[in-house]
Amino acid sequence: MSVDEVNRLSEDEFVARFGTLFEHSPWVAEVAWHERPFASISDLHGAFLGAVRDAPAERRVALIRAHPDLAGKAALAGDLTPESASEQSSAGLDRLSPEEYERFHRLNEAYREKFSLPFVICVRDHTKESIFTAAEARLDHTRSEEIEAALHEIFRITYLRLRDLVEDDDVPEGSGRETKRF
Repeated sequence: MSVDEVNRLSEDEFVARFGTLFEHSPWVAEVAWHERPFASISDLHGAFLGAVRDAPAERRVALIRAHPDLAGKAALAGDLTPESASEQSSAGLDRLSPEEYERFHRLNEAYREKFSLPFVICVRDHTKESIFTAAEARLDHTRSEEIEAALHEIFRITYLRLRDLVEDDDVPEGSGRETKRF
């Protein structure tokens, strides 16, 4: 789908297409739709980020809480969104040893106890070991630092998900810009 095609979507079509970018939070797409027309995929993603940044703090925290624990109960039960399941699989989180699973469980518990949030990271950018390292390091954050870190990771996750759905005519393939960091 091109950016021009995105601009022609009705609100219902837009939300149906992009409502799952932000885990269980279609409100982000509902707000972003009003920012049309979009000039590029970066502009489109910027509208999503603006919707999140302009939301009340409680809504941003709810967005973070909508994310599943990595290698957690939802993953074991097969209750992840298709996007999350694919992403966790790409980092090997669906093939953990019992020791690795226990390590994730301990980190998830410590993280939830300290921040009352799930640990969110863009697993497509990581390996199992780098996820462990990041989780341990982020346990040293304050809650406000961790909220910002989690949102930053969500923005990266959604950018990659968006790139899977929309072609960007303005970014030549192979230019290196298609792996934009946040």
